[in-house]
Amino acid sequence: QNPEMMAEAKKMMESPEFKKQMKQMEKSKEFKEAAKKTQKMMQDPQAAARMAAQMEHMVNVGSDTMKKNAKASMADALGSLDDPAAMAEAAKLMKDPNFIAQIQKMAQDPQFKTYMTAMEEMMKDPAAKAKIEQLGNAMKTEL
Repeated sequence: QNPEMMAEAKKMMESPEFKKQMKQMEKSKEFKEAAKKTQKMMQDPQAAARMAAQMEHMVNVGSDTMKKNAKASMADALGSLDDPAAMAEAAKLMKDPNFIAQIQKMAQDPQFKTYMTAMEEMMKDPAAKAKIEQLGNAMKTEL
């Protein structure tokens, strides 16, 4: 969990405006009906198990989609470095202390782990690994 995001969510939930909106929503007919329906379904062990299975499936599908998107993003980013102008710009950024600090801060974000995992997966492919090593050597030359 991202501490900054959690702090922002807490701040939002503690705001008078949010509390007012929640009270209005709780009074709505739709909310009351949905709460009753959920409570009734949770009392039925089969329905509760089905809901749990559906939720687990949704989480797994979402996780797989995030992994695929991260891998595609990393592949696109690496592919863009084939362009000499993009490589020069990347090398310029790597010399900027502010950019380095920003990257280091991003690396602390748990969501960044998805991209690191995608890179690890890509490194298992010999062709991708060779490409990444080639780009690394080209970056060293630029620096």
